[in-house]
Amino acid sequence: MMTSAVRDIFRTNLGVRKNERVLLFNDRIAEGESLSDVERERRNNLRSLALLAADVGKSLCASLLYHEYRATGSHGAEPPAAIWELAFGPRAVRALKQKRLFARLLAKRADAREIAQAGDIIARYRGDAVDCVIALANYSTSHTRFRDFLTRICRCRYASMPLFDVSMLEGAMNVDWKALAERTRRLAKEMNAAESVSLRTGNGSFLAFSVRGRRAFSDTGILTMPGAFGNLPAGEVFLAPVEGTARGKLVLEWGPTSQLSSPVTLTVEDGHVTDVSGTDEYAQRLRDKLSEREENRNIAELGIGTNTGAKRPDNILESEKMFGTVHIALGDNSSFGGKVSTPFHQDFVFFRPTLTLFRRDGSRRDILKAGSFVDMEER
Repeated sequence: MMTSAVRDIFRTNLGVRKNERVLLFNDRIAEGESLSDVERERRNNLRSLALLAADVGKSLCASLLYHEYRATGSHGAEPPAAIWELAFGPRAVRALKQKRLFARLLAKRADAREIAQAGDIIARYRGDAVDCVIALANYSTSHTRFRDFLTRICRCRYASMPLFDVSMLEGAMNVDWKALAERTRRLAKEMNAAESVSLRTGNGSFLAFSVRGRRAFSDTGILTMPGAFGNLPAGEVFLAPVEGTARGKLVLEWGPTSQLSSPVTLTVEDGHVTDVSGTDEYAQRLRDKLSEREENRNIAELGIGTNTGAKRPDNILESEKMFGTVHIALGDNSSFGGKVSTPFHQDFVFFRPTLTLFRRDGSRRDILKAGSFVDMEER
């Protein structure tokens, strides 16, 4: 069963062909990471899955490159130089270093001019790039310049699978992909008619922000077209709120991998988290992370889950895809239409939300009411 499900990632989700080159990578537990026994077991299982996928993939493509690196410790941090070399080829990395761009890219300190210069170099050597990436790293590489260059410039197909748990192969990955894609694209079209959005939940969360000029993206799990990118498991519509416009408060009941012992409240003003209150130990961990860089406080993403097979609330990769949930992320949004670049991107899921769109024509419409989609079938 597991081998068959892994084979489907190559064939169904990515459409890998016999003549293609695939890069598959995993991040090993770093020294100093404080992990529970359960989390350590999941991470070790993730590595075993990556090794199995590498073995399965060898017979499905012309070349499979496998690499492990020490975990970065943060979602949104750029992967190390070795991964860049494998993905883009040594000539591209050498040219980036010669122009003194590479270190700034890895530190997420490159400005718009430097990113454009780097993009020109990547384009020059795009023939050296791999055709597909399967990112089975625990820490997400979705919101990185590495991923952006690969998909946007090299037209690589990219499956991002952070925090993946093998149980997802029989749950959130075991879905009708065609139906999921249809409902997700339909919702994205609806979102693209909005000028602003408001979110309310029964636990006291309220957030309002502008989405004017921002495009909503569909994460469907069908990554067969050139430049396609998404999570596996898939199933969400997401966009970057306009920076500086979000206001309200977010009451967190779940962290990325567990339920909090007591709620943590984020106060949001002018598009940034200005205060974190709560007694759960996660509150202090979040304060520490937000204090590292001002950009980490940015309200980066609105996402809406569309996967009817996603059920687990204790793993953010799956919970943010749950049908009828909403998630809000902090930090980086530079890879999907936003303007904030930082080595941090953290999502938080909100259950039973009411989500209201305010359209360009002055009308308003509830997309979700208390967690139930309005005019959308669950099938």
